[in-house]
Amino acid sequence: MQVSMNVRRNTWVLAAIAGLWMTSCKKDETIAPTQPVTSTEDQTVNDWVLSEMKKYYYWNDKLPANPNKALKPADFFSSLLYKYDAVARPDGDRFSWIQESADELKASLSGEVKSTGVEFTLLRRASGSDDVIAQVLYVQPGSPGAAAGVKRGDIIYKVNGQKLTVNNYQNLLFSPTAFTYGLAKLENRTLVDTDETRSVTASTIQENPVYLDSIYVRNGKTIGYLVYNQFIPGPNGSSTPEYDRRIDQIFSKFKAQGVNELILDFRYNPGGYVSSSVNIASLVGKGVDNSKVYYRMEYNKDIMKEVQAAGQTGDLITRFSNKANNIGGNLQRVFVLTTGRTASASELIINGLKPFMPVVTIGGTTTGKNVGSITLTDDKGKIKWGIQPIVFKSFNSEGTSEYSAGFKPAFEVAETVESRTKPLGDVNEALLNEALFQITGNRSARRAARNETVLPEVGSSIERKAGGSNMFEAAPKLK
Repeated sequence: MQVSMNVRRNTWVLAAIAGLWMTSCKKDETIAPTQPVTSTEDQTVNDWVLSEMKKYYYWNDKLPANPNKALKPADFFSSLLYKYDAVARPDGDRFSWIQESADELKASLSGEVKSTGVEFTLLRRASGSDDVIAQVLYVQPGSPGAAAGVKRGDIIYKVNGQKLTVNNYQNLLFSPTAFTYGLAKLENRTLVDTDETRSVTASTIQENPVYLDSIYVRNGKTIGYLVYNQFIPGPNGSSTPEYDRRIDQIFSKFKAQGVNELILDFRYNPGGYVSSSVNIASLVGKGVDNSKVYYRMEYNKDIMKEVQAAGQTGDLITRFSNKANNIGGNLQRVFVLTTGRTASASELIINGLKPFMPVVTIGGTTTGKNVGSITLTDDKGKIKWGIQPIVFKSFNSEGTSEYSAGFKPAFEVAETVESRTKPLGDVNEALLNEALFQITGNRSARRAARNETVLPEVGSSIERKAGGSNMFEAAPKLK
């Protein structure tokens, strides 16, 4: 979750929130800290990192007393973290990260990345096998992948002539810029390699998070459907919230056409700017306006003392916005489609709307990201690194925040190799099909089959989007 919080003066001043970033969890790929620092530049970076972490880190009271500054910056940052452990530290950190280029970090948070535009899930080819396939989840329109004819459901089994395995998939799928994907197909629930290929070269693209919107009329119900893949107000570097405005236009259409049931498809949404989360929640919530609390933030104990001493606790609260195109008055509930890649700002919407209306989740258990981070960079420009540490925890208007284990679906529906071949928005696609059934009670479309192919998951390209899972806010300035 990304929040913009500019705070300065002799005591804390929490300024208006300009945005909040929530994305899904990033796998811990940090190499064990063994390499010594070889330059004074690294030492300077480490000094800066430690200083920032002491001020802002949510678990700053758990920083090591004598951290080893003779480590490379990435390893040093990792050594500072109060890391999650299911037994010893179930409340620990799963989401903080560091990036060597602060400029690239900022761009990625706004959806500007070097990419083919192809997002995929990584699956073992069979249970116990070291062979891996990458099945395409969606392709960004206008991207190199789309131009090459890659589509949702495609199964990639080799890249640049090499078969994917658990040992090489990261290098093959994420390191090159030019890719030749070798495709497999599913025949009678068996994967069969083919000679078919797609050649794609990565380029810098701006991802548009507003992927699809539709209206279905079923059994007297007018059902709005929105596929939204990241919470981004507008293109990187733009002062115009182009994507938020597109959402407003969609809800204007929903309202004009009498939508009385709503399905938000966040299954591949790792989060993003909370300002965009506020925008969507304010268009959906029943009986909400700018007097109603959407969420509240809690920082580390040192910051909270300063906030309280300055009498600024009210600035920890973000309220809904007044939206002319709010359709909450026509809704009795909202459906949210989820998977393990649904995180942060997506979960904030689920948690934030619950006090105001039933939120029915369909699919898989979400990531469980109830904490947020800020982007920290060197104001003087001497240090090129950027860090994204967890700095706060979020609560809804009823004081609820305990979803670190994720939101379990009200109706569990697994995505399968077969179901991913159905386009998003197709009424036969498993998660959407279940939502339509729960709304209408009509199985006109086949319900997701229980005997389809579910393969063990290894990971996903979505984990690499904006660091994986994050709730982001611009850094407060301490006195």
